[in-house]
Amino acid sequence: MDNSLLSSLQRGNHEAMAEIYQAYWEDVFDAALKKTGDTALAQDITQEIFISLWENRTAISLTGSMGAYLHGAVKYKVINYFRSGSIKAQHQTALSTLMDEQHTVAADDKLILKELHLEVDAAIARLPEKMQLVFSMSRKQEKSIKEIATELDVSVQTVKNQISAALKLLKKSLSYILFIAALIGLT
Repeated sequence: MDNSLLSSLQRGNHEAMAEIYQAYWEDVFDAALKKTGDTALAQDITQEIFISLWENRTAISLTGSMGAYLHGAVKYKVINYFRSGSIKAQHQTALSTLMDEQHTVAADDKLILKELHLEVDAAIARLPEKMQLVFSMSRKQEKSIKEIATELDVSVQTVKNQISAALKLLKKSLSYILFIAALIGLT
């Protein structure tokens, strides 16, 4: 990468950031996807890396290439995800156990669980209409990103962006659910 491009980035030049993003986003996404095997997570990691690049632009000191720097960032983001993933895995295991029909749950807990499902559905309903449609096609109809893009006549990147934005909004609006699950003993 050209040193003048890095210098421009460090001075806060948005065009330099856009040029770096265009040149590297696909490689960063592919590296994250290979390491995680999860498209939505790879999208989140990719976005976080480029946001971090912009936010920390004045402190960046490259000894190698920008590509090597970004691949290193992928490695560390994935490691951090899997470190925090053990907590997430505990919650997922607890929720899976709850969903298991052989698991006996008190009537009150079933009512709370039903209300939590309604909260999730309501949060999805609050998404913008197009985002809601893309999210539903991806998660409920289990269509691939390419299938959704073809069906809606939009680019693959648009679909990826819509899914990623939907997940971020849902995570933000539903973060309290794990707290409630802990209160009723699901974790």
